[in-house]
Amino acid sequence: MTDQQRLLSAYDDQLRTDAEASGALSVVRHGPLFVLTFAGGRGFVTYRDLDDCDAHGIAELVAAARSHFESDPTITRAEWKTRGHDTAPGLHEALVAHGFEPEEPESIMLGEAASLAVDVPLPAGVSLRLVTEESDVRATAAMQDEVFGDPVGSATGDDLLRRLAERDGMEVWVAEAAGEIVSAGRLEPVPGTEFAGIWGGATREPWRGRGIYRALTAARARSALAQGKTLIHSDSTEFSRPILERSGLLKVSTTTPYQWHR
Repeated sequence: MTDQQRLLSAYDDQLRTDAEASGALSVVRHGPLFVLTFAGGRGFVTYRDLDDCDAHGIAELVAAARSHFESDPTITRAEWKTRGHDTAPGLHEALVAHGFEPEEPESIMLGEAASLAVDVPLPAGVSLRLVTEESDVRATAAMQDEVFGDPVGSATGDDLLRRLAERDGMEVWVAEAAGEIVSAGRLEPVPGTEFAGIWGGATREPWRGRGIYRALTAARARSALAQGKTLIHSDSTEFSRPILERSGLLKVSTTTPYQWHR
């Protein structure tokens, strides 16, 4: 078994179904599907595989999930997260036919935390730190909203503060220069697994290409190791994928989120 196969097997075994259901308000089963409801009116569909269903069977599963979301007025949006290595004939067509719109595919990146936990020199005047105070968390959220092109509001900060209050091991890391947050990202240990996820990586454009994101990733990897997590996972855009590959992570597959809105 190659490193890529070993990591992908660990991903499928440890990071799907139960791991993605953590924190859900409700879990409903439809065949192989876990149809989840989270706080804030968010639905989500996960599964280990689709039980070798043919296109007709997959269309029935998609219809069941859509019907579930429509029947619950508290759910305003939902995501079906596909994986490129799954056997899923007709899934794209069924999702689109039932009102799920695909977003851009991302790379599933996996690797050893130790390969990322290296010393990375920072530009002069830039420092890293863990943030926990509300004002810092909200400033971080606002920066991420700006970088991702989203409207700056309270929602992202509210969600981060709620997660931090749960004390589930999630951490928010930032890089600062002259008192300004120039890069940020989360560490999310996954209970009951070997994995921690690195998410939300965002760097202001003038500060890109200077090693800051890689240093922030190394800091999170060191923290993951301190929490007993030996593997790192991330769904990466084409901005972050090359950085993570240089750090030693492998692209093992792709994932595409399909979004449904009421």
